[in-house]
Amino acid sequence: MEFTRTAAPQDGDAPTRDRVARTILENGPSTAAELAARLDLTPAAVRRHLDQLAEDGVVEPRDQKVYGTRGRGRPAKVFALTEAGRDSFDQQYDDLAAQALRFLAESQGEDAVAEFARRRVAFVERDYAAVVAADPELSPAEALARVFSQQGYAASVRHLPVVGEQLCQQHCPVSHVAHEFPQLCEAETAAIGAVLGTHVQRLATIAHGDGVCTTCIPQTPRSSTTTEKEQE
Repeated sequence: MEFTRTAAPQDGDAPTRDRVARTILENGPSTAAELAARLDLTPAAVRRHLDQLAEDGVVEPRDQKVYGTRGRGRPAKVFALTEAGRDSFDQQYDDLAAQALRFLAESQGEDAVAEFARRRVAFVERDYAAVVAADPELSPAEALARVFSQQGYAASVRHLPVVGEQLCQQHCPVSHVAHEFPQLCEAETAAIGAVLGTHVQRLATIAHGDGVCTTCIPQTPRSSTTTEKEQE
């Protein structure tokens, strides 16, 4: 996928701004300092690019969510892609997919849409087994992150003490369609729970305006063992 945005031919900073936007897509809402470290740029340069991206409506500043005990001072601002910013990435088949699902719902009923959604995420069960077999040291969430990343979701894992792990999908290839057809999100959540053999909870979705699709995966014996190894 290529990031396409109208820019003046003489705008030599456009490629760097595209890199800034793409790293936000792949890593989720980020501070200027985090972006500078990832892209090997100065914080001042990143802020200049963020100001322009914000002016173009590609990104927007948000208050950073704080997990656990909050320290002194105000939390740093994070920058997230706007809906227009996500539109700038290759999603040209959204309208066609939405029209097809509307036709399916009208002609065959909502159950047909749900069945389509289940078939679309068949890759979760298929690829999860292969990933675990190839790299058994991965935690369940890490294996799922690899599966979803292979399908364009830019997924990662956030480890949470005691609770377990969070599967974070910084990009969703079907987010615009899923806004109208939540069955797509529901099928993903069900597929994740099925391969893990446990109940999982979807906390946030890009389709409903959140910056990242987040699924809480409770701690399992396997992930507990992985955590113990990491602590040794």
